[in-house]
Amino acid sequence: MSNKDKKPDVQEDYYAPGQAMKGYLRSLVIANGRSTKGKVHVRDAIDVKRTMTLVGLCLMPAILFGLYNLGLQAQIAIASGLSTPDVWQLAPFDLIFGGLTEQTGLIGLFLYGASFYIPIYLTALLVSLLWEMVFAKVRGQELHEGFFVTALLFTLILPVSTPLWLIAMGITFGVIIAKELFGGMGYNFLNPALAGLAFIFFAYPTQIAEPALLVAADGFSGATALAQAAAGKLSFADYTWYQAFSDPQWWNAFFGFTPGAIGETSTLALLLGGCLLLATRLADWRIVAGVMLGMILTSVMFNLIGSSKNDMFAMPWTWHLVTGGFAIAMMFMATDPVTTSYTRQGKLAYGILIGFMTVLIRVMNLKMPEGIMLAILFANLWSPLFDYMVARANIKRRAKRRAKRTAALLSNDNSGAKS
Repeated sequence: MSNKDKKPDVQEDYYAPGQAMKGYLRSLVIANGRSTKGKVHVRDAIDVKRTMTLVGLCLMPAILFGLYNLGLQAQIAIASGLSTPDVWQLAPFDLIFGGLTEQTGLIGLFLYGASFYIPIYLTALLVSLLWEMVFAKVRGQELHEGFFVTALLFTLILPVSTPLWLIAMGITFGVIIAKELFGGMGYNFLNPALAGLAFIFFAYPTQIAEPALLVAADGFSGATALAQAAAGKLSFADYTWYQAFSDPQWWNAFFGFTPGAIGETSTLALLLGGCLLLATRLADWRIVAGVMLGMILTSVMFNLIGSSKNDMFAMPWTWHLVTGGFAIAMMFMATDPVTTSYTRQGKLAYGILIGFMTVLIRVMNLKMPEGIMLAILFANLWSPLFDYMVARANIKRRAKRRAKRTAALLSNDNSGAKS
């Protein structure tokens, strides 16, 4: 009997209760046992499920700290005389802890933040799952696990007080328009999470631009460090990039003790998770290096130009790094393997373009101080062109090399004939 006709000794009942979850958990650790079909294929120890699981694990430090920081910022607001909002999300928390007070501990602050984040994540997850199931059914394909990370990234860059109906609309736009209409998993040329955020920003700008949405406390009117810089409330006159390391305000922004979206506050946590992503080779270091290089060079350029009317010209690159969504976008969104360039030189150029466009938008458009969202979407459109340019350059170089070899052979033949 050939290997093709052999059957396994044990037949598992995949329809038995619990077998689906058992199979899912097992496939995270070992291969699923399927035979690869087709003439051209690659067998690897990684698959979509493991990739998405690793990305989620790399995001855990930022998520855990972000949940704690959300509770901490609300506690600070309450200490200044504000009150917690009267919303249904806090009903379980109020029942267990009796409300948020100045004496609430670490676990209480963490659960306070989770009370707001879990509903928006579940909304994004279920809506994206619904659309993935619809398109998988129509195409007759299996369901991929990419929607887990799409929903995760999408909700991490939004204020936690964003209405649930708006979350559903944004993730619907990102999944359908930016992903499924172009073929689904692996065929999209735009980042779905950023496309959904762009839709919300331009269609409903007031719904996510209010400072009160950043901290879950009634009457909060503060702003992020990036918004303060754009409004001229942070002065960078005669401020050099290395002065940030002796500035307590910069360290607060670096560690994440500032108001903001859950996934945007702690640069340290995002860099730690991003380094793990680089170590597992799920992200290409050329993209990250390109983003940093483009951001630093553009920031230095604006520092040298200067402006008496726009304080953002003087903002050093060290502050660009720790403000807004720069860290999470650089480590987890710009490195999306589907929407980036595929060639090595193309990846570097792609990253440099993102860094350049981020600072350009932040400095020149004060109405929209956060520029990395549009910068990545813009670079997504350019990534195929970068690959094309690299490929054409390689073809020309090889053609010249071949022409030189041919000329050398002809020259040798002519010399031999004469002799």
